[in-house]
Amino acid sequence: MSTALDTTRAELALLVLYLNKAEARDKICRAIQYGSKFISNGEPGTAQNVDKTTSLARKVFRLFKFVNDLHGLISPPAAGTPLPLIFLGKSKNALLSTFLFLDQIVWAHRTGIYKNKERAELIGRISLYCWLGSSTCNSLIEVAEIKRLSKSMKKLNPNDEQYEAKLKKSNERLLALVKTSMDIVVAVGLLQLAPKKVTPRVTGALGFASSLISCYQLLPAPAKAKVN
Repeated sequence: MSTALDTTRAELALLVLYLNKAEARDKICRAIQYGSKFISNGEPGTAQNVDKTTSLARKVFRLFKFVNDLHGLISPPAAGTPLPLIFLGKSKNALLSTFLFLDQIVWAHRTGIYKNKERAELIGRISLYCWLGSSTCNSLIEVAEIKRLSKSMKKLNPNDEQYEAKLKKSNERLLALVKTSMDIVVAVGLLQLAPKKVTPRVTGALGFASSLISCYQLLPAPAKAKVN
């Protein structure tokens, strides 16, 4: 009984730790937002209202978040990183930071603080193009990093611990590539660049799936068992 209770407490502690992350709450709201978009398929109704209100609520979580990528932009790259990857990484940071900064103006308009509707809509589209660009850069980075890992793994013994670590990292990169590829299509859908192919339902489905991947990526690592 005591063991079961201790296990439950440990699992609840991990859940509390997870939900205390602002990023985790944002991704849960994102899943709700895009799940509602999938259900509504762009048609007026309760699902579309949930989509719009959740989208507005998420913008609060992202206030001043542009500072994170601004810091990444001015920080020195990791030693040994190839120049093309440095360029892609800095481009991703610049584009994502711009997206998050401009998104604050969109939030200000939707809450009634910023009154210029036409300019706010233009800023909203520019911000989405920045997100599209940053997602594209991120996809290229993940592809390059997977290739680098694959090349280094060929020189290692499959039974080596270093090989296992690189394999785990490669799988994480592959999952990140799937997610960011979905986000590219979501951005295309939000910008309505291919409205006949990327419908609100397709946008909602892929946004929901990428949100679930983000939620999974933010899960806290389970505590390792102590060896006596």
